[in-house]
Amino acid sequence: MQGPVTTSGDGIYDRELDKNAANFSQMTPLSFIERAAAVYPGRPAVVYGEVRRNWAQTYDRVRRLASALSKRGIGKGDTVAVIAANIPEMFECHFAVPMVGAVLNAINTRLDAEAIAFILNHGEALLLIVDPEFSEVVERAVHIAGRPIEVIDIIDPSFEGGDRLGAATYDELLADGNADFKWERPADEWDAISLNYTSGTTGDPKGVVYHHRGAYLNAIGNILTWNMANHPVYLWTLPMFHCNGWCFPWTIAAAAGVSVCLRAVRVEPIYELIKSEKVTHFCGAPIVLNLIAHAPDELKTGIDHKVSVMTAGAAPPASVIQAMEELGFDVTHTYGLTETYGPAVVCAWHDEWNGLEISEKARLKARQGVRYSVLDGLMVADPETLEPVPSDGETMGEIFFRGNNVMRGYLKNPSSSAKAFSGGWFHSGDLAVCHPDGYIEIKDRSKDIIISGGENISSIEVEGVLYRHPAVMEAAIVARPDEKWGETPCAFVGLKPGATVTEQELIAFCRANMAHFKAPKTVVFGPLPKTSTGKIQKYVLREKAKAL
Repeated sequence: MQGPVTTSGDGIYDRELDKNAANFSQMTPLSFIERAAAVYPGRPAVVYGEVRRNWAQTYDRVRRLASALSKRGIGKGDTVAVIAANIPEMFECHFAVPMVGAVLNAINTRLDAEAIAFILNHGEALLLIVDPEFSEVVERAVHIAGRPIEVIDIIDPSFEGGDRLGAATYDELLADGNADFKWERPADEWDAISLNYTSGTTGDPKGVVYHHRGAYLNAIGNILTWNMANHPVYLWTLPMFHCNGWCFPWTIAAAAGVSVCLRAVRVEPIYELIKSEKVTHFCGAPIVLNLIAHAPDELKTGIDHKVSVMTAGAAPPASVIQAMEELGFDVTHTYGLTETYGPAVVCAWHDEWNGLEISEKARLKARQGVRYSVLDGLMVADPETLEPVPSDGETMGEIFFRGNNVMRGYLKNPSSSAKAFSGGWFHSGDLAVCHPDGYIEIKDRSKDIIISGGENISSIEVEGVLYRHPAVMEAAIVARPDEKWGETPCAFVGLKPGATVTEQELIAFCRANMAHFKAPKTVVFGPLPKTSTGKIQKYVLREKAKAL
């Protein structure tokens, strides 16, 4: 017997079952700190030197700051910029600023004054909160910006130096605020929560806009991906300005964990805090892992608990992962971009891999992997047709993303947004293969692939071989123009302390471990230029290679 025919939108489940205040609320990561303070008020939330605050105290400070911002007329859609190291005030701003509907713009602390001025003007920042360590460059940036911007000075007793720039301090702002401030969820979870700028290596940086829904979901995604139990102790080796610390300020609140703040990434305090605070988790680019793995032996002793490490930001050589695993650190490899709220792909581990040799485990972990549980779509496809490439581990294509943890778009840049979202997918610009098991593996950025005599050479593959040499601490491969071949691989290499090796020896090592045409033809020794998050700046090296 055929039932009644209904039209779309008028079925039995579409009648008298509407959204209401009891069954629907807009997603926002601000709810995480409210819950942490209510459920675990006395548990530690923030550690920084002598500073130790619990969740009740941290929530109190966050609401005071939000109240003070509101009193100053900061509200929905306004931009509040912050330039600070990984200190408690930076953590608090991730909650207080969006509590008044404003948008947090955490600015890269390593930028020059001109770049900071561009960001302040492009994002139309009304207020700027400044760490004393960066007062000199900020003073120049505000002058270059050429418009009134209220500056608030953070006073950090543990830091010596820096000048006062504003009329008020962060502590005075808190004193002016009300701890009972009644903040509200966003009217729409699509509302902007933060603004992050890309590196701008080929022109002005682009402003990537995040929304509350994406920040909420990726914060939860981090917990699911990392199997984080309640109350993790998280060490801030990753800058909070970088993709909002991969959404981890909100993740730590969701898990009612501890933020162990760290002003500068140095190997001695990293090991010291891991031991003294019983750190359970930290994140870092492969270069940070390399630093930790090659620390003096006396620092490495005394860790008697499990430490989980999440790495992303650049494809990690298997040798670096292996070195960390041999020290007892459990490494999880993730991948993402500023445009995907940080990590959105993970090399999800299978128990049956546990019995493999450590070198083979490291090789598997070096793959980027599969989509986060909160990401809807991930594929490697032809960049023109968007047809997925065969899952053969050999055919290269571009990586594409789709889902709620993809940015809203680029601020004031509709043409770049349209290009990035062409065909209904976000175009990453990263080239990869897809293995038979569905795991993707990056072979290069599209701009980093080397075409020598018509053959494609993956810079990541050559770097992986170089990292296996016992004398090599860090390595990067870029294209060097060549009259005969068009381009040839040029290696920039930093050596371990006390190590020596010649250019000819390294080239011979590469030729013995890979196809001869892929081996570098040139080796340049010396320190490698890096971004604030530890990524090697290949655009700088490309210019050096051209000038050779």
